[in-house]
Amino acid sequence: MRRKLLGLLAGVAALALGAGSAPAGAEEAAAARVVSLGGDLTEIAFALGAGGSIVAADDTATWPEAAAELPKVGYVRRFSPEGVLGLTPDLVIAAHDAGPELALERLRSAGLEVKVAPDGEGWDSVAPKIAFVGEALKRPAEAEALIEETTTHMAAVQAVLEKTDERPGVIFIMSDQRGSPMAAGRGTAADAVIALAGGRNVITEYEGYKPLSRESAAAIAPDVVLVPNHVLASMGGIEGVKARPEFAASPAAREDRILAMDAMKLLGFGPRTPEAVEELATALHPELAPELARALAAAAP
Repeated sequence: MRRKLLGLLAGVAALALGAGSAPAGAEEAAAARVVSLGGDLTEIAFALGAGGSIVAADDTATWPEAAAELPKVGYVRRFSPEGVLGLTPDLVIAAHDAGPELALERLRSAGLEVKVAPDGEGWDSVAPKIAFVGEALKRPAEAEALIEETTTHMAAVQAVLEKTDERPGVIFIMSDQRGSPMAAGRGTAADAVIALAGGRNVITEYEGYKPLSRESAAAIAPDVVLVPNHVLASMGGIEGVKARPEFAASPAAREDRILAMDAMKLLGFGPRTPEAVEELATALHPELAPELARALAAAAP
């Protein structure tokens, strides 16, 4: 499976580069005022050096710091069309799941140009998204360079992980609702990133995010408990997680393997995804940490 992924990396990048190329003589001025709906798209815009044209974003735009400080127009799937229109943008770039659709139609009916990113999930979506933003913001050369950088970084991580068959069992807790952990199942961004980092999602019986009873969570006995930073704080920190009845007897609690990461970095599938996978892989496979560091140093631009 991992060899197949490595083989796909170059193909995805090549397709994305082609998608981002503009015909000779077809150059246009970049939009001066852009609203970005999607934290991943906003991160890409800043990574391409076009952050100065972003005048507002949705609530998921938390990185870099300049993006976090932008005016916000609501959650990406429930944004305010009036809030967007009030900013008089020249262009809106939107994630494939931005919405609701009626809100997007409201923008279009007001004469605003709306460009929607290609559909897709997981690592294979990163290069096409970068190419999309590069084309929309007239930064195709920068997009090509960023695609090459992220692809090379991910390939270096995957090459090291090829050397182990160990797959620690990981449970990802998205939130803690009324004392019931909301855990990631199959087909989620968390499921995908855990696999990329050489882990095994212990939740296999359902898709999406669902609450687990204490009994179900305790029976799973994960090797690692992975949570977003803000959720860790709400659960009382590392010691609070270890003390919970559903995790207290788990290998994760006994071996002090409670991990916290930035949610957007971990799940956003954007420019920081290779870094997130490297960070998680190092935590899951500490014996590979020196080799990962050497491989990534060699792959650095």
